[in-house]
Amino acid sequence: MTPKLIPVILAGGVGSRLWPVSREDYPKPFIKLFDGCSLIEKTYTRALRLSLLKGLPPNNEMYTVTNRKYYFMCCDVLDKVGASSNFLLEPFPRNTGPAISMIAHALADKYGDDVILLVMPSDHIIHNEDAFHSSVINAYELACSDYLVTFGIKPNFPETGFGYLQRGNKIKNGFGIKRFVEKPNLTEASCFLNDGGYSWNSGMLCFSARTLLNELKIYEKNIYRMTKECYSLIIESSHNQKKLEIPENIFNQMPNISIDHCLMEKSKKVACVEGNFGWSDVGSWDAVKNLIPENLDGNSSIGEAIFIDTKNVFVRSENRIVATLGVENLMIIDTSDALLVANINSTQDVKVVTAKVKELGLEIEKSHKTVNRPWGAYSILEEGPGFKIKRISVKAGASLSLQYHLHRSEHWVVVKGEATITNGNEKFIIQENQSNYIPAGNIHRLQNNSDEELVLIEVQCGSYLGEDDIVRVEDIYGRC
Repeated sequence: MTPKLIPVILAGGVGSRLWPVSREDYPKPFIKLFDGCSLIEKTYTRALRLSLLKGLPPNNEMYTVTNRKYYFMCCDVLDKVGASSNFLLEPFPRNTGPAISMIAHALADKYGDDVILLVMPSDHIIHNEDAFHSSVINAYELACSDYLVTFGIKPNFPETGFGYLQRGNKIKNGFGIKRFVEKPNLTEASCFLNDGGYSWNSGMLCFSARTLLNELKIYEKNIYRMTKECYSLIIESSHNQKKLEIPENIFNQMPNISIDHCLMEKSKKVACVEGNFGWSDVGSWDAVKNLIPENLDGNSSIGEAIFIDTKNVFVRSENRIVATLGVENLMIIDTSDALLVANINSTQDVKVVTAKVKELGLEIEKSHKTVNRPWGAYSILEEGPGFKIKRISVKAGASLSLQYHLHRSEHWVVVKGEATITNGNEKFIIQENQSNYIPAGNIHRLQNNSDEELVLIEVQCGSYLGEDDIVRVEDIYGRC
């Protein structure tokens, strides 16, 4: 029997060059693009279509490797595209080396070590899926022959934001790899393009679990041992085989290293399939700009913008009109709590700004004014000494935890839908234009038992209004 091909979706990277839209609590894969779809939504849809691809054995399973805090966000996207996934959940990031090694142990245990993994980062765009499918079939055939296969992309301009692969001799429907090259400067990238023997390193991989684990034993014994031990502990303690949670104490000891550095650059079994399928990792605002049609002056926007005497400017605006007058070569990224204005040639350096924001300890490094929760979302409308005002939306059939606060009281006013409220020993329903007061210390819960969205305005008053002033008594999402 031919081995299964299992798509493995990596959904971890923050995407610091896409600040201020990408944040730690709302990272790059979940950002909505110009068509209203997120990158991870496109990736899940792409993985789902692979199950129907002729030339591959039938399969309807996939795995997602992500941080615990993104689990419910991934589930929402899966529901939207009509797919399901198993999960391997990390307590914190440790780069792709440990993550891919862990999932190889898991899939070898479940399917046998000849299972083929197709590793797909969740922040890529692929425009030509037919060409992508051909590359996947070529990669699958090489992986069945014990190669660690990476997907190279035929370059069409001297990009400095990608790593490169120097192709070697022909191997079946692919090539050997002479060397991996880190992100080059513009002169080097131009030389690679003119040479014709280099490909962009996409970060997509295809290999059998057996080949990867055997190569780890040779070149990275420590990572092999630690990930094997960690997986054994997961299996012993897990009550849900579709959601495997990595224990912090072991994972904390693992090196923070990419799969390229720990294995691909060392192994003698590495091969490449070159693809020309309209690929982008959407790693910078310049890459986002290239996805949007431009006017005759080279201007484009996501959201409303007015361009007057303006050339080569890209605007992304969420909540208001942005007008430009007498400017050129700018990126303007406007959110509700942060504004980025950058020279169009400096988009690769936005991560310098995010590093500065982190150094200053600003909250905008982690989260937006709107924060997603498994039950819905809340937006901070206004806050000041002793008060905070939120807009809270609760999905149909969802429920917040049974909880209480030590330092704040809350006033709830329903503006849309119907709320089922537990307040102390009472449980009752309030509807639009009705309100309820929750004193500090009172156990309470907010539920939406209807089949429509619930929206309310919450006014918090108290001496401390931090999000960590929540004592959960009961929670359907396992957060107690």
